[in-house]
Amino acid sequence: MHAPSPGPDINTTSEVDGTGAAYELAYRVGVAMYAADRASREFLQLELLSCAPGRARMRMTVRAELLNGHAICHGGFIFTLADSTFAFACNSHNAVTVAAGCSIEFLRPAQLGDVLTAQGTEQLRQGRTGVYDVGVTNQRGETVALFRGKSVAVAGTIVPTGDGP
Repeated sequence: MHAPSPGPDINTTSEVDGTGAAYELAYRVGVAMYAADRASREFLQLELLSCAPGRARMRMTVRAELLNGHAICHGGFIFTLADSTFAFACNSHNAVTVAAGCSIEFLRPAQLGDVLTAQGTEQLRQGRTGVYDVGVTNQRGETVALFRGKSVAVAGTIVPTGDGP
């Protein structure tokens, strides 16, 4: 079993603007959110693998206490992995953002010992809303679930930006 990571491990050099500022900000947002997210970090033992502008990647190992009555991973835990990844991706721009709605399709069961990786990607960010897709795969690269979330930005930031007075 992998211990939860202390925070995201990402390359902070931007391939887009050459400054790395957006990647550095997303990294700081990921570290701050992960430190505050006891449910993901302590209870579910999710690992935050990366947090970049509009993207996030998390991992979870299926443990015995996550199994349902059919001896497969409870769908609610797979949903939570995808939802947490969605949260990191949509908050990566440092605007406090919450879910407005989401859906998930379970495509194959996850078994005891499977290592699930969720990859979240921003599809659209316009005004206060965004749309994000999260794919959940197992260690064999098989798709376990597909999640789509719609976000809405509310007031505030996750980390200080230094732009204030």
